[in-house]
Amino acid sequence: MHGSLGTPRYKKFTSLLIEARIQVGLTQQAVSDQLDKPQSFVAKYERGERRLDFIELIDIAAILKIEIGDLVTRILDD
Repeated sequence: MHGSLGTPRYKKFTSLLIEARIQVGLTQQAVSDQLDKPQSFVAKYERGERRLDFIELIDIAAILKIEIGDLVTRILDD
């Protein structure tokens, strides 16, 4: 891994996205269908193998019903 992908904060970020997806009862496939992306897209960002850009995060947050500000706060709280 390179850059921030392997850092504790990025791992926390991906963990929070996984937690949010599970809380709303969606599979990786369901999220990827809504994003019009392959399921591997979701799997890769959840495993920390792929970095998300901000626009992708906005779309994912809407699907997962999470506020980006809350996500940032939870990451910075550690």
